[in-house]
Amino acid sequence: MISRVAFQPSAPVERGSRGYHDPFGGAAAVWDYATWTSPEVETGFPAAELVPSWTARTPAGSWLEVELRGRTADGRRTRWYVMGRWAETAADIRRTSLPGQGDEDGDVAVDTLVAKRPLVAYQARVTLYGTGASVTSFSVMASGSPAPVRPTPPGRASGIELPVPALSQRVHAGHYPEWDGGGGSWCSPSSVTMVLGFWGRGPSAEELAWVDPADPCPAVDHAARDMYDHSYQGCGNWPFSVAYAGRYGLDGFVTRLRSLAELELLIAAGIPVITSQSFKEHELPGAGYSTTGHIMVVTGFTAAGDVIANDPATEGVRRVYPRAAFENVWLRGSGSAGIVYVLHPPEVPLPPSDGNW
Repeated sequence: MISRVAFQPSAPVERGSRGYHDPFGGAAAVWDYATWTSPEVETGFPAAELVPSWTARTPAGSWLEVELRGRTADGRRTRWYVMGRWAETAADIRRTSLPGQGDEDGDVAVDTLVAKRPLVAYQARVTLYGTGASVTSFSVMASGSPAPVRPTPPGRASGIELPVPALSQRVHAGHYPEWDGGGGSWCSPSSVTMVLGFWGRGPSAEELAWVDPADPCPAVDHAARDMYDHSYQGCGNWPFSVAYAGRYGLDGFVTRLRSLAELELLIAAGIPVITSQSFKEHELPGAGYSTTGHIMVVTGFTAAGDVIANDPATEGVRRVYPRAAFENVWLRGSGSAGIVYVLHPPEVPLPPSDGNW
């Protein structure tokens, strides 16, 4: 079972000030804050995982913190777990997830609240620090235990390929190794940059002026810098990736899809989809590599229903992957169980959904 609930944060109900010492640099400071807390949301099923996502603006002198807590079937509420401290840039704080929060109820695995006891309800809390921060969208995806993968036949997106620009992470190998070891690991920044380019969005020339002029695509370096999670030491934090795209006017969220048939609905609506998967080389014919976790962009489907993807880890980027093989490595529970980023301009509507977008 999967559900996603979008919230419209209302006026803050708590204000005050508190200190924060950035563990990744900078002196301790006292920040004014304003906090919004969601109503409690019933999941409708025993939830094993919660993933928040948001788009926001945090101009200089501001940042935000996102927290979640759950309620178990016996009525007990968990502690509040910090799901991320985020800012557009590193001018005030370094954005970070928070490891080491595990207790008898659950733990935070970078961007995911993993419940040790199934949750039947949850709440979200967003705290804005400093002056000028605002949240433009906020949602939480709840999911139960992954279902067995059932292959789906080709659907309504057969023969559709969206003109998403092809960008390679490989051409950035060795660039700016302070962010996740350099471009060889920048699958999420490359994928988000591709989708921003499809929608005609992205950083300005002025924002890219710090990048080496010889760089083949400065926007990817920019995305890597401003998606980097300083605790995780990687650029693949799912909500941070969505939040980066939100800086450039896109609405976005993280959710799980249940099949390629669902993904086809988005492609047919003109919306490319960023997917997360892991596989051995032989499990995804045509990839030519193995991965413990990788991000790519599904741009369409062949007439026979196979998956067309812009895979930033491959030579030439554009790949056609066999439908059944792709569906298996993307949906199976030993991987990310159907995780996607959906990014689109607010004026481009989503197709109807059964509740996971």
